[in-house]
Amino acid sequence: MPRHGEGFVDAVLAVVSDIPPGRVMTYGDVAATLGSRGARAVGQVMARYGGDVPWWRVIRAGGRPPAGHADAARERYLAEGVPIRPVDDEDGYRIDLAACRWRG
Repeated sequence: MPRHGEGFVDAVLAVVSDIPPGRVMTYGDVAATLGSRGARAVGQVMARYGGDVPWWRVIRAGGRPPAGHADAARERYLAEGVPIRPVDDEDGYRIDLAACRWRG
């Protein structure tokens, strides 16, 4: 995994920490908030350092939950009232971005 500057890591974690309960941002939204087009870089930061922030509030484009964390994230979405809809794939659901996307 490429190393990211400490400032970028801190900035990503700060944006994620500010996402209110019941709202979500995509990896690309977080990057855009920081003036970047680095959605993948945001994903790498979250994978490495995101355990202490509300990681479930950062989702993949199209409303997909964080890769490999669909079950754990679903519990949190339900607890926060995030609107989800069932789909027939490995994740089992999608988040309704139009209803709960946060723009910071």
